[in-house]
Amino acid sequence: MNVAAKQETVLKKRRRRDITARVIISGFGAMVLLTMVILIWHFFSQAADFAFSPDAEIQTELPVLPTGRFLYAGDIDSGQAAILQGPGCRLTLTTLVDNELTAGQSIRRPCSHSLTTHLVQGTPYAIDISATGQVRLFPVPTFAASHEVAMVGSPLASELSFAIPEAVWAAKINWSLEVGEKWLILVVNTEKSQFIQWVNRQDPARIIRHTLTDLLPIVLLPDSNQIMQIRDNILLFYNEKHVLIDRIVLPDPVVQAFTFVKGRSLLVSHPNSAMSRLTVYNDKGVLRYQLAYKLALKPNEQPVAINPHASVNGLAMITNQQQLLLINQVTGEIVERRALPFQPTGLSWFDDRVYVYSDSTLLKLHINHLAGLSTIDSLLSPQLYEGYRQPDQLWQTTSASDYQETKMNLVPLLMGSIKASGLALLIAIPLALGAAVYTAYFARPRVRDNMKPAIEMLEAIPSVLIGFIAAIWLAPLAERFLFSFAVFLFTVPFSLLLIALIQHKVARNLPARVRNTAELVLPVLGILGLGYISIEWAPQLLFYILEVNDFDFITDTTGVPVGKTTILVAIALGFAISPSIYSLAEDAISGVPTSLRQASYALGATRLQTLRRVVLRVAFPGIMAAIMLGFGRAFGETMIVLMVTGNTPIADWDLFAGLRALTANLAIELPEAELDSMHYKVLFLTACVLFTFTFLVNTLAELLRQRLRRNASYG
Repeated sequence: MNVAAKQETVLKKRRRRDITARVIISGFGAMVLLTMVILIWHFFSQAADFAFSPDAEIQTELPVLPTGRFLYAGDIDSGQAAILQGPGCRLTLTTLVDNELTAGQSIRRPCSHSLTTHLVQGTPYAIDISATGQVRLFPVPTFAASHEVAMVGSPLASELSFAIPEAVWAAKINWSLEVGEKWLILVVNTEKSQFIQWVNRQDPARIIRHTLTDLLPIVLLPDSNQIMQIRDNILLFYNEKHVLIDRIVLPDPVVQAFTFVKGRSLLVSHPNSAMSRLTVYNDKGVLRYQLAYKLALKPNEQPVAINPHASVNGLAMITNQQQLLLINQVTGEIVERRALPFQPTGLSWFDDRVYVYSDSTLLKLHINHLAGLSTIDSLLSPQLYEGYRQPDQLWQTTSASDYQETKMNLVPLLMGSIKASGLALLIAIPLALGAAVYTAYFARPRVRDNMKPAIEMLEAIPSVLIGFIAAIWLAPLAERFLFSFAVFLFTVPFSLLLIALIQHKVARNLPARVRNTAELVLPVLGILGLGYISIEWAPQLLFYILEVNDFDFITDTTGVPVGKTTILVAIALGFAISPSIYSLAEDAISGVPTSLRQASYALGATRLQTLRRVVLRVAFPGIMAAIMLGFGRAFGETMIVLMVTGNTPIADWDLFAGLRALTANLAIELPEAELDSMHYKVLFLTACVLFTFTFLVNTLAELLRQRLRRNASYG
């Protein structure tokens, strides 16, 4: 009984240990799975905003102060001021205190002056024009230092001061002013003429004046050093000397025109409720405008005011039908339309907040799902960007200042990843499969036992080390040896097969004690001979065929250094994935039953026929799995493509052009992307694309492997 009791006690302890171990292992496994689910959820949750259209939600409606009217609305939620005209002959800065507008600083002038505000590069400026035509332009402090102290006069130094003829100003009907980086342009309309004055901002004494009598509508474009006249459906562009430099004929008459900040784009409206966007490009030093797209509004709908977003390719527009439109300014797609409770006269846009205002009311709207401004068309299709002559697919997310178009087209990144990984497979497959066939089928067991671990050890080399060697050592030699190296990589598998066919015949004629050594020596000698041919003879043959003297024609043709081309990336990446493909392919080939080989030999088949018709057919599922695994590794590789390429996102299949892969782009830009910005969310979208692509490739590879294995077993 004591023995039985002890055995029972031991069994209970074993069961407890087994249960404890099972619970601990299962818990850690569940934690790993949960971590993976959380990571995947985080990826897709950050990119989920792209699946929703932006939604403009009305939040706050504020009335104007007594005897005033709104001229400009700053970001009042962030402490900026809204600018009112009045009370009296002054500009009043009002800020939000306890959900009410409170008057703060003011800029007061005599009532005979014209005092208003104007946006310069997105910043509000005050314009003060006296009765005698003296013009002063100075910035308005949008952050008021005190909400209680009013200012008599302005302590701010004039940013720019000049004069216009007193007689012209006295006869004015209306006037307008625009400010660029170099020029300020002022136009004064009278009953019989139009007076135009150009003032150089760096040298205010440099003034150019013109008087026109044709009384056509004029649009001022100081950033492109031009003015535009509208003559029905014809747009006439003049420089500061009033010399005609361009003429654009549109299909429909033009009602009015709106300029974007910095003047790189125009938006013109037509009587048929359509709008056309024109973008600027450089034509041999002359800035010209071209039609980018047309935008359709509702019947009888006309724009009242527009305001682009400072960092997102979005355009807010208010229309004469009390509508707020959010538009992707690159593609012209209307992604949101919101009815307003009153007819506004102006608007401002800051981050995810839009302020629309009339003379008497200010309305704040919050934009949900701002990332929805980026549409499928803008992410994948060629677009006509500002500064470009033709539509293109570009990735360029950084800019020196606000109000510049960001170019977030994913096609260059997808092409870069596919181009690098696809060409790497072309290099790795012959190399890895040739080595796998040799060691698994032709080599003696002793040779195989030595070679297989040595090749598999290459898989342990860190990819950052391979990238470092390729960038430091291989890139400088690329121009001289790149073609030779490529020829060597493509021909070495066939050379190994040829050596495998003849080495047994050669070894049989040698003494028995050196036969095993000869099987190792012959492949080495063959590879050395192939290397000599690739270096000495192959380039000369290429020069003779192309009728050139050296490899400089590659750089001259592509404009990309040879050391930064796709071919060099493919060589380094192909070398990195070859051990993975080799290991799995070699296991698949060596795993073919010996009985199948012997049966093939018994039927009179040669070794090569047996390899082609029996061994490779049976091992094909495993070989396909090895290739797909190598492709997944190449597509997801980061350090090699980051270190070896020039990281130039170019939508070009040219093998001598540069590239930027999805993985390298994430490594470069994600650390510097602003949290929750459009750039940040687009990067997470690329991460989702990368994950989804590799997941589908690996899943399809596994399904294909299982299907081929079933077919092979039934065949």
